[in-house]
Amino acid sequence: MKNLPEKTVERLSKYRRTLLIALANGKDHIFSHELAYMIHITPVQVRRDLMLISHSGTLRKGYDVKELIDLISSILDSEQGIKIAVVGIGNLGRAIIGYISGQRTKLKIVAAFDTNPEKVDRIFAGIACYPYNRLNEIIKKESIEIGIITVPADSASEVSEKLILAGVKGIMNFSPRSINVSSNIYLEELDLITSLEKVAYYVKH
Repeated sequence: MKNLPEKTVERLSKYRRTLLIALANGKDHIFSHELAYMIHITPVQVRRDLMLISHSGTLRKGYDVKELIDLISSILDSEQGIKIAVVGIGNLGRAIIGYISGQRTKLKIVAAFDTNPEKVDRIFAGIACYPYNRLNEIIKKESIEIGIITVPADSASEVSEKLILAGVKGIMNFSPRSINVSSNIYLEELDLITSLEKVAYYVKH
């Protein structure tokens, strides 16, 4: 499953989240058109994605919800789990820690970093905040593989370089400035202001 398209991987995550809700509501089977309706895509797209992961349902009952959750989990999750660090404990950094913690058993935030002495050596939603100058040490000690950047724009590049040198393999950048990484590092950049302005444009028109 290494070569799944990025958009398919994104949708698999959405499928699992939706299926978990359906299962909690007592639903044990689901049709492609139901799943498509819940996440606002077409049934054809759902069927294509599930064919890519070699899963099929039945005409009479559709897809087995628990079976599909387990299959998607085996594809998305690392068996041993993946550890995450957050760099920058401002409002956004704290919100991300609070939101992500406990959401997925195989994805765990284990450390946070900041340069502000008022935040260092404190606990945020159960996560210890270390001084930024200990980043390399803690990343290596904890075998952290993903770094989440929530620092001001002018610090983003330096932080990404330090994370990569420490050994992370993937970065989520919430900074308003784009960063450059080598091809062996997976980078996801999320710009909340741009997304909000996009929504505002369509509201305006």
